[in-house]
Amino acid sequence: MKLKNLLLILIFNFFSLGFFSQQDKLITNFMYDKMSINPGKTGIDMNNSICATSIYRNQWDKVNGAPNSAVLNLEGNFSRFFKGGLGLAFYHDAIGFSRQNNLLLNYCYPIKISNIGVLGLGIGLGIMNYGLDPTWVPPTSTTDPSLPLGFAATNLDANFGAYFHGKDFYAGLSSTHLSESLLQKKVNGLDQNYQTARHYYLMGGKTFDDVLNGKIDAQVLMRTDLVKYSFDINARYFYTINDNEFYGGLTYRNSDAIGILLGYSPFQKFTIGYSYDITINKLASVSRGSHEIVLRYCYNIKSPKPVISRNPRFL
Repeated sequence: MKLKNLLLILIFNFFSLGFFSQQDKLITNFMYDKMSINPGKTGIDMNNSICATSIYRNQWDKVNGAPNSAVLNLEGNFSRFFKGGLGLAFYHDAIGFSRQNNLLLNYCYPIKISNIGVLGLGIGLGIMNYGLDPTWVPPTSTTDPSLPLGFAATNLDANFGAYFHGKDFYAGLSSTHLSESLLQKKVNGLDQNYQTARHYYLMGGKTFDDVLNGKIDAQVLMRTDLVKYSFDINARYFYTINDNEFYGGLTYRNSDAIGILLGYSPFQKFTIGYSYDITINKLASVSRGSHEIVLRYCYNIKSPKPVISRNPRFL
């Protein structure tokens, strides 16, 4: 029991250094989660349709207090009613004693650029909630005032992004936590706080058609808070058999993991995905890797049938 608490304290201290390491989530299947970090993607490349995406990530399996994340995104293109895309992005993350929840409403304004593609300029506005509920086991009976107390606070959160979608490629630049809000609360006369940090993202991808009777989808995502930096790069091969689409691929995250990507679409507009990350950092000796499950479904908004009126005189 003491060993478990010691591991939790060490992990908490590791993540609390600047509270950067996972203020924003690390998602291997980021290609299905672009709108939550770049609101300029919201509704782009969707023609009168609504998509729902759910992602669950169990990071560093079997490591006590390691991150567990859940994502739920809803986005749609509503060009029938107004110009632009709308989306709702929810994110929950649990690390050790801490809990974080983000909820943002996205709007994207599309700008058609000749026959090259569409540029989406988007903004996301919402809230961020952070809570800490520690159970400390000090080595003595005296309470250590340097240990943080439990608290919960909510404040404004905002994202901005630009996303360009071409025929067989995309590129995006965005920033999250623009307000750099301070979440704070006084507990037992002591100020407890959590400072958000602005993050920056650069993403891009390209599809190569007619490769071995299928296609290859390659993508990269770079992230930084101007203090630390990391990137993901992956490639997936898609193959269709009797209208059922399968994919498999590999991903690499610098100084963290090498991952295997698998997916299946049993019918059009529905995708099931799974990834397994092999840990390559210092936690490799205790971690059994990271698991991620993706479910995505899209629904086409049917155009209304044209109304035909007839005059009885001509029947």
